[in-house]
Amino acid sequence: MFADMCKYAEPCKTHVRRLPIARIIGILSFMVRILFLGEITGRPGIAALKSGLQDIKTEYSIDYTVANGEGMTNGFGIGKAHALQLGKLGVDLITGGEKMFYKLDMVEFIQKAGFILRPANYPPLCPGHGYRHVTLGGRKFAFINIQGNSNFPRQNIQNAFFSADSILKKLRESDSSEIPILIFHAATTAEKKTMKFYLDGRAAAVIGTHTKVLTADECVSEKGTAYITDIGRVGSFLSAGGFDPETEITKLRSQLPLRSRECWNDGVIEGAVVTIDEEAGRAASIERILKHVSIPKPEEKAE
Repeated sequence: MFADMCKYAEPCKTHVRRLPIARIIGILSFMVRILFLGEITGRPGIAALKSGLQDIKTEYSIDYTVANGEGMTNGFGIGKAHALQLGKLGVDLITGGEKMFYKLDMVEFIQKAGFILRPANYPPLCPGHGYRHVTLGGRKFAFINIQGNSNFPRQNIQNAFFSADSILKKLRESDSSEIPILIFHAATTAEKKTMKFYLDGRAAAVIGTHTKVLTADECVSEKGTAYITDIGRVGSFLSAGGFDPETEITKLRSQLPLRSRECWNDGVIEGAVVTIDEEAGRAASIERILKHVSIPKPEEKAE
């Protein structure tokens, strides 16, 4: 019966239409469900999590929640207080990329916070860690955070593909049964797609972040690797990357270094749920998440 429900032989056909099957098999004890949340953008993103995260976790019977938090503090970076707040809201693991250290208190705090992952391909002297071991169900998982090289001209970091090889080799030598999952923070679709093919069959999932636009190309390969190019954002749906459209238009038209302004139009939680067969060590399904939620704008304090 299980073999009939899990059609691993179908290349890249695990979409929303297969969700009923995924939910049926998901109730079995050897299925682990992981929620990946898009970039949390400022106060609207926090409000969206407060409004809808617990309902999503209940609806999909989530075992573990991963969120891109590098835009949580005013849209640029994440501070210590907001990192701790994410944990209280129900997030188990925080990832980020080029904005991870925009807030100076994160430099010291990340050394003590194992639940925050900076990119693994940053220099060895960079504080923090790039991957984390987690036991879910009866298996050990390795969550790996790597940043792409394309379109990040100000950062001189290790090649993302060499870094992935090095980490996977270490994992195999340490525990060959551990299930690797990659969060790939990259700017271009081409680089993300290439990583998908490069790690096909070697990682249970390759999850793209950075562009804050939810893509519709989620799939599971023949070898059992779940993939999506970008899991979008948490915050305002009717916005320019989570920010006020008028300000972003002015910035692009004038080339002035204006400060982006938060946007409170139409709250949304975007991301993806990946179901992992812990016995096989491979993905069974992936589904995009796009839930509109209430994000009431707080009243402005009188001066």
